[in-house]
Amino acid sequence: MVTDSQQDIDPEAVAATKEITKLQELVYELKIADVMTTKVVTVLPTDSMATLKEVLRTNRISGTPVLDGSKLVGIISLENLIRALEMGEIDARVGDKMSSRVETLYADETIIQAVNKFAKLGYGRLPVVDRQGKLAGILTQGDIARGLLRRLEMDYREEEIHRYRASHIFQDIVSEQTSLILRYKVASKDFVRCGEAASKMKRALERLGAIPSVVRRVAVASYEAETNLAIHTSKGGELIAEIQPDRTRIIAVDTGPGIADVPQALEPGFSTAPDWIRELGFGAGMGLSNIKACADQMRLDSKVGVGTRLEIIINMEAPDKGLR
Repeated sequence: MVTDSQQDIDPEAVAATKEITKLQELVYELKIADVMTTKVVTVLPTDSMATLKEVLRTNRISGTPVLDGSKLVGIISLENLIRALEMGEIDARVGDKMSSRVETLYADETIIQAVNKFAKLGYGRLPVVDRQGKLAGILTQGDIARGLLRRLEMDYREEEIHRYRASHIFQDIVSEQTSLILRYKVASKDFVRCGEAASKMKRALERLGAIPSVVRRVAVASYEAETNLAIHTSKGGELIAEIQPDRTRIIAVDTGPGIADVPQALEPGFSTAPDWIRELGFGAGMGLSNIKACADQMRLDSKVGVGTRLEIIINMEAPDKGLR
């Protein structure tokens, strides 16, 4: 691919930041629906603040969504109740004291999007809705922690089983050079399915017996690459993984607008994503930085009006690691 701009990353410069923990991997993989609380205590806009007080006390919670039928119309918190008590308005309606501008999460979003939103807003809980706007659950930071711990235990057991079954697959194939090629199409602006290709790539490496730390780096790097394809391309792109005994090479390629200034695009926090994509929790400008931190080698080539090609190499072997 002929390009106007090219950027090579020195692998030694980022070697110290390669370790991706299992928790970091899971926040990219798990959906909010996997960890949220589905049995949600709610109140009506016609309920009194006295009723709200009893609901909060009985359920030992500090806030709750407000529903009008099945429609989420607001959220009311302990702070709202305290202000009402101070003003002597205990008989006021919840609908008059609630916050009607409700920040929500989608059930099919990933946990990393929820973490980013919690950090941005500083809230303790957020209602979760489906794509039709119907209340599906509620998510707290405690829900995330508990969900991650449950999944860690499950994945540990499954990982040991799969590694035992498939750890000798490359040794059983005799050839001069053995590799496995995986190809995935990535649709433009399809944020519901975004992450599926990275998840399939991760599972393939697990079945092949790759060490967990390598799998985590591949999972994060491929997720970020897939997300960039979904955000920035007009026609979608392709995510390709070439798995060899000593390394995994990931290529994200697209035809699209291209990148005018590659060095600037590699700066943490720089993003050209439109505001509506940022509102969905994408496009924070950290994708390429996260990929760089995971990769042993990275190359980004782009030509304006033609497209972009991102190549990531992650070594499979270490002194005591690799496909076994």
